[in-house]
Amino acid sequence: SGSLLNGTVRRGVATGATVVLGIPGGLHVNSNRPNNEYAIPTTVRISSSEAKLSAVTYPRGKSRKFGFSEQPISVYEGRPAFGFNVTVPANFKGNVVRVRAVVRYQACNDEVCFPPKTQEVTLSARVE
Repeated sequence: SGSLLNGTVRRGVATGATVVLGIPGGLHVNSNRPNNEYAIPTTVRISSSEAKLSAVTYPRGKSRKFGFSEQPISVYEGRPAFGFNVTVPANFKGNVVRVRAVVRYQACNDEVCFPPKTQEVTLSARVE
């Protein structure tokens, strides 16, 4: 899921936005820097034809040891949030801004990892 701060953005002002992963209990996904050459990192790619976007900020993963790896792996559990800023141009004519977020991740339990998946979400907000 994701949100643009308060569902409203002002023209010409950077507004905070987040994409949040909901990871079910008993599962984890590899962090953006899993510290394992075989682990597929979580990535969040954002795009918008209507606004300028900052780079995505990745949370720090938790170092955990699992049955399938010799070394600890950096993972996300629960509801990690990935933040970025959205700036709508001062001369933007529309009433709504949209940001597309594509999240690629690999979910695992304590024994096995599942094939990587890609999920897409579109965030939108009113423009004032």
